[in-house]
Amino acid sequence: MASIIVDRLSKVYPVAIKEPGLNGTIKHFFQRTYKQIHAVRDISFQIEAGEVVGFLGANGAGKTTTLKMLSGLIHPSTGLVKVAGQTPFKRETAFLKQITLVMGQKQQLIWDLPALDSLKINAAVYGLSDRTAQFRIYELAEMLAIQDKLTQPVRKLSLGERMKAELLAALLHEPQVLFLDEPTLGLDVNAQVAVRKFLSEYNQRYNATILLTSHYMADITALCDRVLVINQGQLIYDGNLNGLVDRFSPCREVNVEFKHIYPQDKLAMYADVRSVEGASAKFLVPQEMLTKTVSQILGELEVVDLSITDPPIDDVIGQIFQSGTAETAIPA
Repeated sequence: MASIIVDRLSKVYPVAIKEPGLNGTIKHFFQRTYKQIHAVRDISFQIEAGEVVGFLGANGAGKTTTLKMLSGLIHPSTGLVKVAGQTPFKRETAFLKQITLVMGQKQQLIWDLPALDSLKINAAVYGLSDRTAQFRIYELAEMLAIQDKLTQPVRKLSLGERMKAELLAALLHEPQVLFLDEPTLGLDVNAQVAVRKFLSEYNQRYNATILLTSHYMADITALCDRVLVINQGQLIYDGNLNGLVDRFSPCREVNVEFKHIYPQDKLAMYADVRSVEGASAKFLVPQEMLTKTVSQILGELEVVDLSITDPPIDDVIGQIFQSGTAETAIPA
């Protein structure tokens, strides 16, 4: 059963246009003209219960706007959206008790109070009994390994500890649909790993549906088999993470270890050289030239070892964003 249904969803913002100078200011004051900014354009997808899906896009691509429509913070201009069987923008109690939205750059915990006090407030807001709240706080705190941090003022917690406490607060009411917008933003490597481990465990334990945005590709590769890619408000890919490389990267990365050190200008005669370290080099080779290029390298240079891999997923995503190419989304 689909936990999230999005059909031809769009969001358009009217933005006032002001001409420069005094005359422009006066005209802007008395008679404003507007242009329409399409933040999200006619996107459609479905996410099944228990899926963990990555939501990728450059800054300004429409990710956060989409999450806000799915969580009911803003009303869509056109289209249909259903989350857990509810219409988000109606913000009915049955809907709000089943979802949560976590934004890495926002906080809900009270800065000068211990996190535990804020958690008790959250429990009261969601109508949890003292016994249920105590059990949930203990369970989540154990999963997040912050049992001994909840009695400290939030301002004294490290960024990683604070993010864990924010997650605990957001999940206290046991939501079934999680919208996570940059949940590891600014965290160090160890804290990022801890948050990923927790989200994976939460998903498995509660069969929760997770839609995750992140600029850290390690978050996506660690948690998501499926990804949605949005560019300039349009959905350009919906499918398997591995299929993303095949569809959008026409090249392969050839890693070669040579018996001798060759000058880079000589290596560049064979293919695009990505990097050279001592007697090792990385080439980026178009798929259609792969067999010919590898044969030339093996036949004309002294090779110790050679391997062919897909380019890093970060590079693939970067190429998509830089190209600005919007295609009709076709599941991979």
